[in-house]
Amino acid sequence: MPTYTINVNGNDHELEAEADMPLLWALRDTLGLIGTKFGCGIAQCGACTVHLNGAPMRSCSLPVSAVGKQAVRTIEGLAGDQGLHALQEAWIEQDVAQCGYCQAGQIMSAAALLARNAKPTDDDIDAAMAGNYCRCGTYNRIRSAIQSAAGNRQAQWVNAAPEIQS
Repeated sequence: MPTYTINVNGNDHELEAEADMPLLWALRDTLGLIGTKFGCGIAQCGACTVHLNGAPMRSCSLPVSAVGKQAVRTIEGLAGDQGLHALQEAWIEQDVAQCGYCQAGQIMSAAALLARNAKPTDDDIDAAMAGNYCRCGTYNRIRSAIQSAAGNRQAQWVNAAPEIQS
């Protein structure tokens, strides 16, 4: 079995894997980075999104042999030494996640968008997030969290459930 050296979240890792092993399984099963999720297995849902040299990439369909010297960043590597990424903070503030299964992929796609466009419009967000599916339908909160992280406007999502008064 071939050995590959891949750079994940700033660290080089050697792993033995078949050439066609999807990066997703190398991350989860070999390196123990389980934040990246398996969704559809055919690169259509976005749950497995990671960054490859800063660009969003579906890790379920990318063979480990194709990574080469490119830098891989997962949701575990998004936060820095100073704390959570602005998107992670906005996700919490906007209460975006319901089941949360797709959210790592959503955040990684949003982070790639903000890295190339610091002040996206709603149309920019919709285009960048197309192909990231959320079965819970939190798209309005996702868009609001991205805008909040970009500093474009105050959060516009308001939870429709009334506060419980004691």
